[in-house]
Amino acid sequence: MSEGQNPRSTALSTTVSGVAATALRWSPTAWAKSWILYIGTLLHVRPTILPHLAPLHNIGEHLHAAHHYCSHLSKDFRQCLIYDSNARNARLIGVEYMIPYERFVKLPAEEKKYWHSHVHEVESGMLVLPYPEGHGREEWDRLETQALDEVRGWYGKIWHFWEVDREGEAGGFPWGEPVLMGSLTDKRQADVDQLMDGRDREFGVSTKGKREMREKEYGDFRKIEVAEGADSWWKEAEDGGRGVYATQ
Repeated sequence: MSEGQNPRSTALSTTVSGVAATALRWSPTAWAKSWILYIGTLLHVRPTILPHLAPLHNIGEHLHAAHHYCSHLSKDFRQCLIYDSNARNARLIGVEYMIPYERFVKLPAEEKKYWHSHVHEVESGMLVLPYPEGHGREEWDRLETQALDEVRGWYGKIWHFWEVDREGEAGGFPWGEPVLMGSLTDKRQADVDQLMDGRDREFGVSTKGKREMREKEYGDFRKIEVAEGADSWWKEAEDGGRGVYATQ
């Protein structure tokens, strides 16, 4: 048990994780009742039974490449709060909105340029649902792979407010304007295994293992093509031979 955890909460997490796994088995989208995919979030969300904290009641997903805590407003719209950790004193550093392909393609071209794909983020093993306490890892891996199959086809619009990785005092305050962010879309952009090494050690997961599992599950016959208009900044960089594409 980690420092500061309530024994009753820990026991409850262990008990309810089985229910969450069952829910995920028949409802990977988890939107209908905002099923908790990562039951560890219960330790953070449990106090929100208070009526005046109603907007937080539906937070039921912990998606982690960064710490996204997501709720489902409808079957085709998610909204996520992004923190720099999963600790009690975590800093709120951004928000992300997510919509499926069918909704994205109907957006005007001017709006599409703000949105990014999740195909590479899922298939590379970057995006995970951290293991809940007391739940079998093999079964969770299988359920996670099924759930993230849907996320592959969703698009996100993400704004960051706080550059916490800046050195010294500069990283201790949310300076300046919000910054539009995206995700990695190509293995040439970064070494994902190296990038996720700290996360893997902290949460006991394997980015490489997740990638291999998803390659086997999804396969070429379920390949997803990114919709036109998404990931505009990467496409502009590649077309112009800039940044990581300068020496390609």
